[in-house]
Amino acid sequence: MSQSKNQISMDITSRTLDPAQAVDYQSNAVVSSTLINKATGTITLFAFDAGQGLSEHTAPFDATVYLLDGEAEVTISGQKHNLKAGEMIIMPANEPHALYGVSRFKMMLIMIK
Repeated sequence: MSQSKNQISMDITSRTLDPAQAVDYQSNAVVSSTLINKATGTITLFAFDAGQGLSEHTAPFDATVYLLDGEAEVTISGQKHNLKAGEMIIMPANEPHALYGVSRFKMMLIMIK
């Protein structure tokens, strides 16, 4: 898996934004773009090619995944959840979780500390 980080911190304050258009797919890769990165939390956009994912890991804070496009499999503590565009799930703090692209998909990850 190739991972590309687009660290252009977009100034989205007082502007409208279509988040699905703010990050692009790349072949065989996971692409991310950070919108907000503050001590109190982050908002990051991701684009996963089909078959790409993030291996199991934990985070110290609850994390909300909102699917913008496509279909993903989100595994939380061994339980699989299939999400489609327009759906969201909250991954609890300190619980192991992983993501996998059933098809290519885009998501918004929101973490509030």
